[in-house]
Amino acid sequence: MATAEPIIMPGYQGEAINGPYDDPDGDSDADSGVSDNWDSSVETAFERLSAAAPRGWRVELIEGEIYVTPPANGEHEEILAEVNHQVGRKASDDSLRNYGGIGLNVPGSSDTGHVEPDLVIAPKGSFDDQEEWHDPSGVLLVAEVTSKSTADRDRHMKIRGYARAGIPVYLLIDRDEAEVTVYSEPSGDEYTQNPKYKLGLAVPLPSPLGFELDTAEF
Repeated sequence: MATAEPIIMPGYQGEAINGPYDDPDGDSDADSGVSDNWDSSVETAFERLSAAAPRGWRVELIEGEIYVTPPANGEHEEILAEVNHQVGRKASDDSLRNYGGIGLNVPGSSDTGHVEPDLVIAPKGSFDDQEEWHDPSGVLLVAEVTSKSTADRDRHMKIRGYARAGIPVYLLIDRDEAEVTVYSEPSGDEYTQNPKYKLGLAVPLPSPLGFELDTAEF
């Protein structure tokens, strides 16, 4: 795996941005005495990086820090394809749709965050606009499949944003730990329910999905 290196954007003179894969120390320091225009500087850098990123790369603003992620490998995509297949076959609500590549605005530690989950389940028409980043109020479930470069923020940082946004279910498929965690019942910046299941077992998804995900197919 490539070693994390600082991203340097031409003309950007704001705070340092870590990437392209991980925050080296895992610490977000939104209250460290940065100047009042820090949020706007990071937002500007985020917009520039988003515009400059190669096709297929994700640029996200999570808890005040910018992350750039390369395209996922085949195993990652096979798992997502299986989840998509099972949701389409088992969900009782015909109005639900599976979305990939949808950008969501979620509340961050100090300002709005911009995230692109691996999978979003929401009613048809939830994103029928011209915006790049969307209101998550209609989202029923977000899912993330961990990669070496994203696992830490999938397990920790993204949970807070999804909970603050009130997304009912966050499905975390952790390849390194060979387990699935189903986060539900958001309250503040956490989920009050987070049962874990070993990969290979049937994983019950709570309301509003209400069916079992067969992870043996992963």
